[in-house]
Amino acid sequence: MCPPRPDARPPVVVVTGPTSAGKTTLAIELALRFGGEIVNADSMQVYRYLDIGTAKATPQQRRQVPHHLLDVVNPDASYSAGRYLREARAAAAGIHRRGLPVFLTGGTGLYIRAFLEGLVQAGEADPALRAQLEQEHEQALAAGDAARLHRRLAQQDAAAARTIHPHDVKRVIRALEIGQQGKRRASELRGQHRFGDRPYRVLHLVLDPGRAALDARIDAYCRQMLELGLLQEVRRLRERGYGPELRPMQAIGYRHMAPVVEGRDTLENALEAMQRDTRRFARRQRTWLRRVPDALWLPPEPRDAIHETLAAFLGEEASRHSM
Repeated sequence: MCPPRPDARPPVVVVTGPTSAGKTTLAIELALRFGGEIVNADSMQVYRYLDIGTAKATPQQRRQVPHHLLDVVNPDASYSAGRYLREARAAAAGIHRRGLPVFLTGGTGLYIRAFLEGLVQAGEADPALRAQLEQEHEQALAAGDAARLHRRLAQQDAAAARTIHPHDVKRVIRALEIGQQGKRRASELRGQHRFGDRPYRVLHLVLDPGRAALDARIDAYCRQMLELGLLQEVRRLRERGYGPELRPMQAIGYRHMAPVVEGRDTLENALEAMQRDTRRFARRQRTWLRRVPDALWLPPEPRDAIHETLAAFLGEEASRHSM
């Protein structure tokens, strides 16, 4: 028998995990060691002026390693997964032309999957319908019924509901949006697409310190964000005219600082709520990541196992960058 042909597709190393797991630090370390560049896969880090609350790489870190898809649009602009797919793959193509590996880094599952596998072509989004569904979800959350839209999806498109976790609100809303536009159901489009657009050879690393350790990291990092000036950052955003109704301003941290900026709450209460909501968000991320096939779960320390795994994936040529 002939030996299998080597996989000639360009390499992509996904560095993901729940929030506060240490993705940015690890990705920079790996990119320095193995000579790569970083493509952002965090849906909030594409927005300018949102730095502290999104844990964006600092200017010093960006001088160490080139970063792509940071600070792409202003907070009042829309930014879709489709646009991300086009721009992130264009950035990756440039990196690969330079003979370097791509480190796809972030915690937005939709962006990671779009980059790796493509997107279902379901037509243009309906902003009014999406806003209506998002408002319904917020009302359901306030009523303690976070799975309300997912139950509706199960009634309208059971096949789609089975493949989307109830906590994956973006995909639930998109599936409902597709169905309500009256063309084809989301499950039919997904079945036709089958996410077969896989142009890369992928190593999928999930950084996870464990739930208890992660909760402690989250609590500490939320406190650190306040020390770094998150409240002042939100004030500056408001002074620029970016109101609390904008999607980026509703992200964790930014929405928690809004009542403090407006004088309706204390910083102590805001911190406690931010820590609680961040822990909940991290649990949803871990649940989603558990469903990713071929993902390699690793603790942040020790690094040796991560370095060895990456060296084997990239081969001897890439490993020489660590010398």
